[in-house]
Amino acid sequence: MLYHLFTYLDREFDLFGAGVFQYISFRAGMATLVSLLIAMIFGGRLIKVLQRKQVGESIRDLGLEGQMEKKGTPTMGGLIILLAILVPVLLFARLDNVYVQLMIVSTVWLGLIGFLDDYIKVFKKNKEGLAGRFKILGQVGLGLIVGLTLYFHEDVVVRQYILADGSTSAVNASRQYTDVHSMITTIPFRKNNELDYCNLFSFAGPLFEGWSCYLYIPFVILVITAVSNGANITDGIDGLAAGTSAIIGLTLAIFAWLSGNTIFADYLDIMFIPNSGELTIFCLAFVGACVGFLWYNTYPAQVFMGDTGSLAIGGIIAVLALIVRKELLIPILCGIFLVENLSVMLQVSYFKYTKKKYGEGRRIFKMSPLHHHYQKLGYHESKIVGRFWIVGIMLAILTLATLKLR
Repeated sequence: MLYHLFTYLDREFDLFGAGVFQYISFRAGMATLVSLLIAMIFGGRLIKVLQRKQVGESIRDLGLEGQMEKKGTPTMGGLIILLAILVPVLLFARLDNVYVQLMIVSTVWLGLIGFLDDYIKVFKKNKEGLAGRFKILGQVGLGLIVGLTLYFHEDVVVRQYILADGSTSAVNASRQYTDVHSMITTIPFRKNNELDYCNLFSFAGPLFEGWSCYLYIPFVILVITAVSNGANITDGIDGLAAGTSAIIGLTLAIFAWLSGNTIFADYLDIMFIPNSGELTIFCLAFVGACVGFLWYNTYPAQVFMGDTGSLAIGGIIAVLALIVRKELLIPILCGIFLVENLSVMLQVSYFKYTKKKYGEGRRIFKMSPLHHHYQKLGYHESKIVGRFWIVGIMLAILTLATLKLR
């Protein structure tokens, strides 16, 4: 809102200093600061309200050290994260930008699903919360909205440079260009790293080539569902999900900044996505919200984010990666989420297989998700979280290295 207000004041009244709101860097910095302040100030007040309402976490005894001490810790703290994201974005981002609109919808959509799940657990005293099929249905619904918007919206374009032979390239190889609606993405670690979803099955003839574009929407649904569930599973010990997500968010902010800036895109020889630079403001508000939440969520946690936060942050990360055409980097960038997810899948699958084959279920890990395995080995949860953060930073650096490692 402030962008539109000060743009008007600058244009109509030549207001001194109003032009600074034209700069993404200024607005992104302000969004970060405001999100931190909201999380830290509002967070303390919300915790007191949750304590008065007795919105405490019900803990199942899994035999983990220090686990039962957390009984009664307020949950639904994801409301802090949601507020600390949405308020700065509404204040400092361009609200006529389709990417910003899509991120606001994604945040509210999955935040509501997570809130409903937490509400059922806390107030209806149902430990299972929202039925899994309804969670999946909500994630699929968001996937459809995001997929259809990215597929059909006229403002979702990439810049294609026209070469001498009449062909086009998404990297700056010519002074002549055209902005086109295209379903191309980036393949990591590969030269000429453009992949067009519409050409996936071009080898099978024109019939299959025409239909392959529509595989993009199911793929979007898969990405959003997988990453949001991965964040949800990772949220098991104090500070793990929020800290990991902050690292991922900062990496995506760099990608959004570079992809939306024609000078940097030219220098790095990467795809230029018009208007995507505005996402830098959302990304840094997201980072500020996660870091501000850690003020209360690091060990020993004063509040848990609950599904209100974990489902939302996972969905936000997935949609951001899709918009900046870096979804194929998710297995690297979100490696912590991936490993946590895989540990559960492997544990359950192996247990069922061995029970059928030997008559008793056997386990690969002492407990899944993976962070609980290390707790069972005797590691303190603050040490586990710290080491997971270090691995997350390493994965983020590797992800950024793909800008030049081809």
